[in-house]
Amino acid sequence: MAEGSILIIDDNKSVLSALEILLQFEYEKVNSIGNPNQIPSYPDLETVDVVLLDMNFSAGVNTGNEGLYWLREIKKRSPNTAVIMMTAYGDVPLAVSALKEGASDFILKPWNNDKLLITLKTVIDLRKSRAEVDQLKKKEKQLKQVFNQKQQYIIGNSKILHRVLDLTAKVAKADVNVLITGENGTGKELIAKELHAKSNRSNEVFISVDMGAISESLFESELFGHLKGAFTDAREDRVGKFEAADGGTLFLDEIGNLSLAMQAKLLSAIQNRTIVRVGSNTPVSINIRLICATNENLEQMVANGAFREDLLYRINTINIQVPPLRDRDKDVLTLAEFFLKRFAHKYGKPKLSIHPSAQQKLLNYSWPGNIRELQHTIERAVILSDSTSLMTTDFLLKTTTKEVLDTNTATLEEMEHILIVNALSQQNGNYTAAAEQLGITRQTLYNKLKKMNLNDK
Repeated sequence: MAEGSILIIDDNKSVLSALEILLQFEYEKVNSIGNPNQIPSYPDLETVDVVLLDMNFSAGVNTGNEGLYWLREIKKRSPNTAVIMMTAYGDVPLAVSALKEGASDFILKPWNNDKLLITLKTVIDLRKSRAEVDQLKKKEKQLKQVFNQKQQYIIGNSKILHRVLDLTAKVAKADVNVLITGENGTGKELIAKELHAKSNRSNEVFISVDMGAISESLFESELFGHLKGAFTDAREDRVGKFEAADGGTLFLDEIGNLSLAMQAKLLSAIQNRTIVRVGSNTPVSINIRLICATNENLEQMVANGAFREDLLYRINTINIQVPPLRDRDKDVLTLAEFFLKRFAHKYGKPKLSIHPSAQQKLLNYSWPGNIRELQHTIERAVILSDSTSLMTTDFLLKTTTKEVLDTNTATLEEMEHILIVNALSQQNGNYTAAAEQLGITRQTLYNKLKKMNLNDK
């Protein structure tokens, strides 16, 4: 016996009896009514999977208008209930009218039992499939809302920040490609999320990809996906970031890290608005809002032959420059108070405050690591503090290499930290130049920044 609830509506008692006998051993619940006027008062109509509805109820009338009327009434009360129309008159235009009104199928009397059972099974299976799809869509919508509503804050009252936010609001609904530039740690991803939140795609997903963390060998698989067996470790089909972001926003962070070969592949996907999974020859159309970010000078990279000029034009319809923390007036104190409240609550020290002398120290510092460095500094001070007031000594801000080297108690980690921060400060946040100054590769610098929580996220 299959799962399902069937309701038979016919004014012919012989028809009702024959159908009840046929279906009672096939489905869990089979009910019948002989008068369609009982439909409005029928209990729990929305729980019925399929209604078998006669087309004609009045003697001598075979137009089918009565059936169409009650079809509309059933659909009005229970849109998801499937309706199969029954009639003794084979009328193609009438059948078409019934299907247009929402009927799932049409059978003639006298019916063939096997065909009727197949029709019922097909309609019930289709109804269940649609219900599952609707449920999945609801879950997907809820997940997107939860994912996109993860609280993010853009904190500050400086004029330069408000100019950036005003530009962001203007650009958000234009659905054009945006390039966000600025030093590491300035909050470029927050601006990208603000663009998404204020766009016409705000109810869709926001997918962020750290391009600096993707190796060249995995680039196509990560961004475009792959088919099972496409390469050694491809044990199942995988959707890439472009497909995952379809309908929403794709944020490519650290785009300046891409090699010329990867740039060419990315350019092709952006130009054609299609991708091809690794191991496939079938192009897949994608509909995304593209936002990119970098702390590199891409125009200089173009001049040096390290970045494709045509790709720069594609991603740079609008450029939003995020200011460094040192140019944001007293936003450093506003942000410091915000992080202080967060970490004081997290570590059970709700009465903590920042002493005025310490506030001045924070204001005087250049913050080469920007907001990420400030966040890291406040969290460390909160964890190590034994009093209710954070003093200047609670904030370990080393502005020069000499200061660290002259400190006998400095750890190797602290010395490495200040060397990196100092190099970034001298090179205005340029990763490549800072790495050259330090005598390490750009990727090594990037990995160290990530470990120190100073990379731009």
